[in-house]
Amino acid sequence: MAHTHEIDPSFLALPLRTLADAALARARELGAEHADFRYERIRDASWRLRDARPAGSSDSTDTGYAVRVVHGGGWGFAAGVDPTTDAAARVAERAVEMARLSARVSEAAGSDAAARSASGEGRWWETGGPVELAEEPVHGDRTWVSAYEVNPFDVPDAEKTGQLTEWSERMLRGEGVSHVDALLLTVQENKFYADTAGTVTTQQRVRLHPVLTAVAVTDSGEFDSMRTCAPPVGRGWEYARGTGWDWDAELERIPGLLAEKLRAPSIEPGAYDLVVDPSNLWLTIHESVGHATELDRALGYEAAYAGTSFATFDQLGTLRYGSPVMQVTGDRTVEHGLATIGYDDEGVAAQSWDLVRDGTLVGYQLDRRIAKLTGLGRSNGCAFADSPGHVPVQRMANVSLQPAAAGPSTEELIAGVQRGIYVVGDRSWSIDMQRYNFQFTGQRFFRIENGRLAGQLRDVAYQATTTDFWGSLEAVGGPQTYVLGGAFNCGKAQPGQIAAVSHGCPSALFRGVNILNTTQEAGR
Repeated sequence: MAHTHEIDPSFLALPLRTLADAALARARELGAEHADFRYERIRDASWRLRDARPAGSSDSTDTGYAVRVVHGGGWGFAAGVDPTTDAAARVAERAVEMARLSARVSEAAGSDAAARSASGEGRWWETGGPVELAEEPVHGDRTWVSAYEVNPFDVPDAEKTGQLTEWSERMLRGEGVSHVDALLLTVQENKFYADTAGTVTTQQRVRLHPVLTAVAVTDSGEFDSMRTCAPPVGRGWEYARGTGWDWDAELERIPGLLAEKLRAPSIEPGAYDLVVDPSNLWLTIHESVGHATELDRALGYEAAYAGTSFATFDQLGTLRYGSPVMQVTGDRTVEHGLATIGYDDEGVAAQSWDLVRDGTLVGYQLDRRIAKLTGLGRSNGCAFADSPGHVPVQRMANVSLQPAAAGPSTEELIAGVQRGIYVVGDRSWSIDMQRYNFQFTGQRFFRIENGRLAGQLRDVAYQATTTDFWGSLEAVGGPQTYVLGGAFNCGKAQPGQIAAVSHGCPSALFRGVNILNTTQEAGR
């Protein structure tokens, strides 16, 4: 989509280059081999309604800058908020002090790891050694703005709450709907980056997520809920006005679907064929492929927050991740993606690359340090920090399962199933610390009998190991079934950081997947 938006003038009015010049110059004077400066301003606003009445709102802005250095083979990082050149220089000094300390610690740890590796007890990448960064072309002075039509922060608050109110009232009029919760999340993220190599980037990203949940409570006290499947997007307020999603159609369907769900029979556990809608499959991709192909996890560098990965580095090029129809890409360039950028927080230009090709693991998500350490060449631009006070860490790109060029429709996939389940919408999930054993539920489940939908089911969860599940993938839908799902709140690192990420996928057919009854499982 063509757009003509420019960087917010109030951000450009900040002393970005002056502060960067002062910080980088001081880092050079102190002998840093590499230094980068990042100034961020992140505005985050939300509105909540309960039964079409306001239930809360927030509007906050996080502003500041950070300096990261490599000095003497060690990492150093420091952050500040004082927008003066003297303060920026002092932040650079603190970063160098930290690098000197971390270099000594790393040297001692590396000696120990080298000894264990030589004795056969360790692994070569644990030896560490001095910090080195993969080469990246110098990009000069670049500006990048995400693809949107109407910045939500240019829209009056009254219009936003008015839209949520109108949607809520419409759903409340649906038969059997007892309550409606509405939520709108909006973010504008501005970043300025400069490094000692000469790359300078100024960027602006906008994203939002409207979501409504209908709750039904029967006279007998039974209750259930159903949420909209509209994904969060890297778009503007035009999304709420109907660009990119048919809100009218979804809001009209939910009350009837929720009423049917309350009357639906409980699932009989066993093996079923599954047709999984993109509104559900995106989350399975996120947990079992997205996190598993972060190379810092696969190397064991990231372990404390949600674990490591079964897809270890020694299996690159050989691990049978899934069936031959499984094609998964990492992508920082896809339009409207939540993890789409122009340049990452190490000055690396956005790229797209293969993670799984014909069912085999062929790539990972990398930052510059990991790319150099493992000999994989150039970083693919996966360094990101969620605030000026946090150091960039390796974060997830838009990880997506590709459709088949002339693939079937969702209806055609369903027609190929004699006994199965059609899964729509995400809900709860669980996965182990190796990203291997998992189970997922959904918003709604439809019985498939002889190639046709035959009413809803309740209490359904699908369970598998990652390789068994993706190995059972028989067919993927065509481009007409492809949807870019995602989340605002992917967590990682310590201190914890949050990142927004999208996952595209078509509808997909899986054979012989184990289905649990969640009510029976909870009673065990």
